[in-house]
Amino acid sequence: QEFLEMWGVLDSGYSFLMRFSVEGVAEDVRVSNEFVKYICLAGMALAAVIIWLISRHVTQPLHELTELSKRMAELDFDAKYTSGGSNEIGQLGEHFNRMSENLEKAYSELLTANNELQKDIEKKQKIDDMRKEFLSNVSHELKTPIALIQGYAEGLAECINDDEESRNFYCEVIMDEAGKMNRMVKKLLTLNQLEFGDQKVVMERFDIIALIDSILSASVLMAEQKGVTVRMDKMDPVYVWADEFDIEEVFTNYFSNALNHVDFEKVIEVKVRKEGTKVRVSVFNTG
Repeated sequence: QEFLEMWGVLDSGYSFLMRFSVEGVAEDVRVSNEFVKYICLAGMALAAVIIWLISRHVTQPLHELTELSKRMAELDFDAKYTSGGSNEIGQLGEHFNRMSENLEKAYSELLTANNELQKDIEKKQKIDDMRKEFLSNVSHELKTPIALIQGYAEGLAECINDDEESRNFYCEVIMDEAGKMNRMVKKLLTLNQLEFGDQKVVMERFDIIALIDSILSASVLMAEQKGVTVRMDKMDPVYVWADEFDIEEVFTNYFSNALNHVDFEKVIEVKVRKEGTKVRVSVFNTG
């Protein structure tokens, strides 16, 4: 064994000798080193736990902010920062919440504006369609008065009927059809009312049988020129509530179509039937 020795003389004159084994010192050093090692490991573990807790305290709000920004990017405005805090991260979270509220408000206003714009586009498209349909209908309905005026004017020019009563009848038909055309032109001039849904229906009580008879009487010449037989049973007056001018346009449209597309036996039948509180008018033609 190895020993450590120390000897000498004390101040009192006595001599001394100290001797002890190195193995004991080595064991003490080993035990001491083991103790220091465990202390270091425990300290490192404690430091790791502390670091983890601190980093978790810092990174958790950051993770929440990351998730919040992701949900906001997907337009989920219900996402809010809830961790709180007065530090920089807490203030950043409050700014995120305010930004979310402002974005939700701006998005809501944008949707409202977009909805109004869509309505305006649909309204404009509807107005354009109504204008086209109205012009098409008016141009179609003008054909019949023009054809009647032309036919009766040619009859007057060629003196088909020499008696004064027939000439007066021809003139009345021409003036009546000219009046219809005048009313149609007035409707064209007030097209804006139709476009914006302001067209007013004037409800009035009138005899629909008399109205139909007047239209058929005015069309006698055209029917004779085409060799068409127009049939309608004689009826007592039937009074209805409606817009007389619009009803006249509708019936004239049906009758002129029947007259233009008649074929085979060349017969047109007009019928008026009462159905409860309503009146049904029908126009039939062969072909």
